[in-house]
Amino acid sequence: MGQRITFNLPDLGEGLTEGEVAAWLIEPGGEVKLNQPFVEVETAKALVEVPSPYDGVLAEHHAVAGETVDVGKPLASFEVEGAEAPEPKKKEERTPNLVGYGAREAGSKRRKRRGGAPEAPAPVAAPAPVASPPAPVAPPAPAAPAVPERTGPVLAKPPVRKLAKDLGIDLASVTPTGPGGIVTRADVEAHTAAPAAAAPVKVAASAEDQRLPIKGVRKLTAQNMVASAFTAPHVTVFLTCDVTGLMETVKEFKGRKEFADVKVTPLLFVAKAVLLAARRHPMINARWDEAAQEIVVKHDVNLGIAAATPRGLVVPNIKAAQDLTLVELAEAIGSLARTARDGKTTPADMAGGTVSITNVGVFGVDTGTPILPPGESAILVFGAVRPQPWVHEGEIAVRQVTTLGLSFDHRLIDGEQGSKFLADVGAFLQHPGETLLAWT
Repeated sequence: MGQRITFNLPDLGEGLTEGEVAAWLIEPGGEVKLNQPFVEVETAKALVEVPSPYDGVLAEHHAVAGETVDVGKPLASFEVEGAEAPEPKKKEERTPNLVGYGAREAGSKRRKRRGGAPEAPAPVAAPAPVASPPAPVAPPAPAAPAVPERTGPVLAKPPVRKLAKDLGIDLASVTPTGPGGIVTRADVEAHTAAPAAAAPVKVAASAEDQRLPIKGVRKLTAQNMVASAFTAPHVTVFLTCDVTGLMETVKEFKGRKEFADVKVTPLLFVAKAVLLAARRHPMINARWDEAAQEIVVKHDVNLGIAAATPRGLVVPNIKAAQDLTLVELAEAIGSLARTARDGKTTPADMAGGTVSITNVGVFGVDTGTPILPPGESAILVFGAVRPQPWVHEGEIAVRQVTTLGLSFDHRLIDGEQGSKFLADVGAFLQHPGETLLAWT
């Protein structure tokens, strides 16, 4: 006789708290095999196919397409044949997880607050104001927001505390709206904007206005960019260079049999230039460890390639890219691009990046000043390649010219290091063949 089992939305990686049902792949009443994808869920990081934990029949959907489901809440129910049907992992106090991401211990992340509500692990915090007996005090300024009394430490997650610190805001002065009195990122941002909100300007809504929900990849990108902008002091340097040699090399390598099955583009050689220049300037591939008060110079270059997708910008990275041959690097870039276009980039693909490249030239843009992906040390902008008049061997000639830009974390990389790195990238692109032989 079949047993009905409810399957809760698993943590799809890196502590995500919710996901939006993008599409059901199996309808109620349909048979499903173990590990067969039965639903697509869009998280803040990727579009993920969730595999079935059972052999049986998908009995019921607990959410419709477009609905957001919290991690640990019912997603679907299955009918499983036999008395020995597997029990949901929730019985073991674990939230089921995707294969390859491990499982999240339900009890290891939270502890109970008085009253039974879960509480995030309390970080070290300055004592919050406590209630005191009534006493005559001066009336507060009329425009000051009311702050509720607290009898314990301010509750907030580490990223929110970091944001408040960077903005110079005392968390004790922020009105919490999160569950259990937790101060959220939105609370901090609202507190910052409070003075300006005192005199709102009314704007009539147009019938042609369109409202788009901020969610998924776009929501996470916005949060990450704000966090990066307020954390890492950005500096950008530029270099305009003659890349006629690069374009000739691309044309030559397209005809080589070793590259018959891969796509040879200027971006491939830009990636190789970054990898070789990073070897010559190791601080480009470093990370700022605020907690340990250390600079970590990374051994592996996890090379990120920014990809524009219908769901927003993603920056997956090629792990240990410095160890790849030129053919292997071409294969990795091609695979990364296809996966991103298909919306199948996983959280693991986007984690751990160290240095990135953004190719704005494909949009006809000359250069830019990009914000660093959080935790990374540098990002190179590759602009459009255009025929332009250029002084070549003492004479004006029409050459293929581009402008490179390098944004970097000035805590890790000073102006000299960043400039020398960018100059080496430019030197490689001007003479790829000769430079490749000299640097390897």
